[in-house]
Amino acid sequence: MKVAIMMGSEKDMDKMEPASSVLADFGIEHEVHVMSAHRTPHKVAAFASAARDNGFGVIICGAGKAAHLAGAVAAHSTLPVIGVPVSAGGLGGIDALYSTVQMPTGIPVATVAIDSSANAAYLAAAILSIHDDSIAAKLAAYREDLAK
Repeated sequence: MKVAIMMGSEKDMDKMEPASSVLADFGIEHEVHVMSAHRTPHKVAAFASAARDNGFGVIICGAGKAAHLAGAVAAHSTLPVIGVPVSAGGLGGIDALYSTVQMPTGIPVATVAIDSSANAAYLAAAILSIHDDSIAAKLAAYREDLAK
């Protein structure tokens, strides 16, 4: 299974790149997509609706300000969605954090800290490791290295 990394704007690329690096380090196939919950909502809905059939196992979404991307994706997919609130605008990402974490019952979005796309990738790896022993072994080795 692969991971989708989505972001609302190309301006978010530098904040979301660490997720791509972590997934690459773990040998996890992933794709990066730029699409906006507000500017291209039909494109977001179509991507999310077809994600499972297209081989995705987890979707990471980064967005700032109103930060509705993760919620819009979760509304159209039963795959695990991990939201990365991106610091943008005058509130330093607090607005994005609140938008990402406050989801209605039944449409969850796992949320990491502001600009923490690397942690989103580690969480995606942990989710995939449930059914992939090689990812589980890589995670265990990584955590052993952290302990040193």
